[in-house]
Amino acid sequence: MRKAILSIAILGVLFSAQLSAQTDTSGREKVYRATHTKVTELKHTKLKVNFDYQKEQMNGEEWLTASPYFYPANELILDAKAMLIHEVALDNNGKKSPLKYEYNNDILKIALDKTYQKNQDYTVYIKYTSRPNEVKQQGSMAINDAKGLYFINAQGTEPDMPTQIWTQGETESSSAWFPTIDKPNQKTTQEIYMTVPDRYVTLSNGVLKNSQKESNGLRTDHWVMDKRHSTYLFFMGVGEYAIVKDKWKNIPVDYYIEKEFEPYAKQIYGNTPEMIDFFSKKMNYDYPWAKYAQISGRNYVSGAMENTTATLHGSDILQKPGQLIDENKWEDTIAHELFHHWFGDLVTAESWSNLTVNESFANYSEYLWNEHKYGKDQADYHLMTDVNMYIHNPSDFKKNLVRFNYESREDVFDLVTYQKGGGILNMLRNYLGDDAFFAGMNDYLKTNEYQNAEAHQLRLSFEKVSGKDLNWFFNQWYFGNGNPKINSSFTFEPVKKQVSVTISQTQDQPFEFPLAIDVYDNGKPKRYNVWVNAQAKNTFSFDVSKTPDLVNINADGVLLAEIADTKTPEQNLMQFTGSKEFKSRYRALEGIKDQTGKSPAVVKLLAAALKDPFFRVRIKALELIDLTHAEQMKALSSEVEKIAANDPKTLTQAAAIAALAKTKDKKYLPLFEKGVNAVSNAVKGNSLSAVLAIDPSKANSLADKIDLEGASDELQAQLLPVIVKNKVTSQMSNIAPLAAFYPFIKFQNPELGKSAEEGFNWIMSSDNLKATESITKIVGYAKNQMGDNPQAKMMVVQMLKDGLSKKMELLKQNPQKAASINKQIDVLNKAIENFK
Repeated sequence: MRKAILSIAILGVLFSAQLSAQTDTSGREKVYRATHTKVTELKHTKLKVNFDYQKEQMNGEEWLTASPYFYPANELILDAKAMLIHEVALDNNGKKSPLKYEYNNDILKIALDKTYQKNQDYTVYIKYTSRPNEVKQQGSMAINDAKGLYFINAQGTEPDMPTQIWTQGETESSSAWFPTIDKPNQKTTQEIYMTVPDRYVTLSNGVLKNSQKESNGLRTDHWVMDKRHSTYLFFMGVGEYAIVKDKWKNIPVDYYIEKEFEPYAKQIYGNTPEMIDFFSKKMNYDYPWAKYAQISGRNYVSGAMENTTATLHGSDILQKPGQLIDENKWEDTIAHELFHHWFGDLVTAESWSNLTVNESFANYSEYLWNEHKYGKDQADYHLMTDVNMYIHNPSDFKKNLVRFNYESREDVFDLVTYQKGGGILNMLRNYLGDDAFFAGMNDYLKTNEYQNAEAHQLRLSFEKVSGKDLNWFFNQWYFGNGNPKINSSFTFEPVKKQVSVTISQTQDQPFEFPLAIDVYDNGKPKRYNVWVNAQAKNTFSFDVSKTPDLVNINADGVLLAEIADTKTPEQNLMQFTGSKEFKSRYRALEGIKDQTGKSPAVVKLLAAALKDPFFRVRIKALELIDLTHAEQMKALSSEVEKIAANDPKTLTQAAAIAALAKTKDKKYLPLFEKGVNAVSNAVKGNSLSAVLAIDPSKANSLADKIDLEGASDELQAQLLPVIVKNKVTSQMSNIAPLAAFYPFIKFQNPELGKSAEEGFNWIMSSDNLKATESITKIVGYAKNQMGDNPQAKMMVVQMLKDGLSKKMELLKQNPQKAASINKQIDVLNKAIENFK
């Protein structure tokens, strides 16, 4: 599962204080979330289903084969949320015998015909109706709805929305569309017969065994999954998709894609076979399933989901050339969900408390893929941005990675399990070495394949392979919380010709860890790898010829820590030029953020960074450059101009154009005007802003050139003021997702917040149903991410009420447009009611 993150991380920051307080409290209660007791072992699940699009319900028949897990049993207890149960019977080779049952509070208790022993199988038949809109359980920040089965535009009333059906099982929502034991430690084989209108294609787990035409324009597809997997990984998808075929070895790799985006399917998904090959070889364990398919779903309730052999992505994966030429923003997610087919689907966390053995590995797979495909700098950049998300959310400091005391199982889908967990695995890899690390992963997979596991079994596999005791590592990083917070200092002893470096940990519970220290003597670094003991202060002595020019702590960037680090511009320049590791170079650039223009060393550092082989370093330098400073203009403008025109990365070109735009120099106007016609959205966006800074009169003629639908958060935020100020009506619905959160944006970025508020008022004062619906949909999505945060909800409700007042005034002034405006009034009223 890859979590969805709202635009420019608005909700993650704005709601974090209150939300984190809620989950922080849950982490300190006297609660133990035990693994679900296995009374029954599921063996095989057979479903026959058809869909009522008008009622948004599903008619189902189920044949469930099971046996007692260990102790004799005479009843079967199943989860079945908000269903109508029509019939329950024992099926003996097709002969049905009625069984007594009770159905209350979403639990179906079935009295079996006798007491069964371990491994004595029986098959229960259940006829039922799934009613997803009646499901009462709530979603969460990670998965914003929990009704299991979703009908999208089922009646076809939304002209711009395709009709689709898709399911979301994680965490425990599969039982909203078929009765089952909805716990991660239950695994079963499956088969599903899906009857659908013949114009639609279907997708499910496993392989398509048969497709049979029915009467009345219907068709029944028979999907079979012959390997055991957890019930939350069951999937159905239905809709009008093109199927683009690919393969890895003899395994089909299919991309189900909306027909509008079919020409770009290989650009979006095309690295998948290479990913399968890379991961298979890296872990010495071939992809274990019969096929791999990927599909997207509109109005999806999270980011993406690793349904076994049938990954579901949110529609943000659908990108066009203007986005893809900059970067495939979904490539990391594609790798993440694929990797789950080993860590998560093949071997599954036995409980939500142990979610790390699924999600931390999937998070780290993004690092592995970036390292393989794009180099270590790109991988380190990705990991740095991930870990910083955790570091910058202080409330996560007190959460264990393995968490037995959560309040809600949804709480563990957070920055600790994902981002911090990936950083922890990177530290473990560096401690063990690549050979032992990947051999340990292989042992864990082979030992537990098609079964469930927990963090202790992971530790045992790494210990078995490496011969090292790893309790110290797992106790502090898996079963403990926090991270080192480090201050460092050094003193030179001229008689001994030694420098003493002191590492001080300021957090309550000290950690022990390996640490890389670079000591610069006469401008040259020497690497020392030391062991820091779990105590407040550790001191290390190294031979030097004089007082060191610089001491760089965590020089390889591996340690997940907060390090107080203040250096002079000259030291940052030395660190940048003397470091091979990305993070040390990047930290040196960040160190001059408030020193630009104040030192010749700053200009030299920026000049060096502009020629760095890694484009993210070049971009960072371009963001720091201010060509209105005469010294920088003289030393750097020529190189910035070259980058703007010719850099191999369009994102870097765009950053260079933004740097030149600060000058408002008309000599760059031809470059900017050329950029407005580029394929790249980033180049277009920055060029447009640059042109308008010089000549605002061109706003309406140029703003339509950019497709903002699905554009990056940064581009949307950048162009929002331009679109609002110049009232570019064609882009109104595209700015709605930002305008919807103006009360919160104002806290972080008052200038952008002011433009977002003006955009909201513009939308509410206009007859634009699409833009109004965009606002109500995005705030509806955000509702569950707000948790029990009454202040945030109150702010949204007040904003919607203000919008409603403007729509009422608009109706009063334009009675001839009553039909359209009344629809907008209705959607606002429904949105307000949804928050009550």
